[in-house]
Amino acid sequence: MNRRLVTILLAAFVVAALCSVLVYRLVGMRIAAAKPQPATRVVAAAADLKIGQLLSAADLTTVQIQGTVPKTAILDAKNAIGRGVMQPIFAGEPILDNRLAPVGSGGGLAATIKDGYRAIAVRVDQVVGVAGFVTPGMHVDVLVSAVPPSAQNAGSGNNTQVRTVLQNIEVLSAGTDIQKDAEGKPQQVQVVNLLVTPEQAQVLALASNETRIQLVLRNPLDTKEVKVSGTGMTNLFAEQAAPPSKPKLTGPVRAPKPKNDSFTVTVINGSTKTDEKFAAPGGKQ
Repeated sequence: MNRRLVTILLAAFVVAALCSVLVYRLVGMRIAAAKPQPATRVVAAAADLKIGQLLSAADLTTVQIQGTVPKTAILDAKNAIGRGVMQPIFAGEPILDNRLAPVGSGGGLAATIKDGYRAIAVRVDQVVGVAGFVTPGMHVDVLVSAVPPSAQNAGSGNNTQVRTVLQNIEVLSAGTDIQKDAEGKPQQVQVVNLLVTPEQAQVLALASNETRIQLVLRNPLDTKEVKVSGTGMTNLFAEQAAPPSKPKLTGPVRAPKPKNDSFTVTVINGSTKTDEKFAAPGGKQ
């Protein structure tokens, strides 16, 4: 048999084998994807659940999840009944264990307080409370404004100063209800509960009695704390500094050289030397 023909046949056989393997794998992947994945029933919310709400059997239902189930999903309703809700849960949403308060801690605001933190109430008004847009889960900075004791003793008049005492503080609740109103809009509140450390709670307790507190809303993604210097009332009305004057020259002043109004020409004739003086152009002789 011709060697060239044998080579062509072998190459065709190799190509056919590779194509067969590729088709086999593609068909196998399609068949595996078409197989129904096992479904698991998990506990879900039967209605919208608010922060601090104590769960009962009527608040729970079950839903099926195809494929992989979250590790913290609750499979038995008895593991959720009697526990407080720490984060809002919507109807039909699976309930995760880390979104509920520990067993035995109950419901209400206390169940949402993290370990090592405290909740403290701060009285605000519509303007101070960022026009009512301070809602649970947001982060704020706390500003205090008052006349410092040193200025009061000195009798220097109204020298009110503003300082940022706390930064990136989480809001636990706003008003008597720790949710938004029926239309989903933020409520106009008089009291805001903040999540703080014990040291920060002391600062806020002292500031509540002696100063006026204002909350400054910040972007939830902006968690960086910056150094902010205080501002006084006198700084707002301080006159602008005058523009710097031109620098003055120092040292002895030299008199300008006098201009020459004429020029001299020396004429040498043998042993005789004479000087002739002529007027410069534009000058006087």
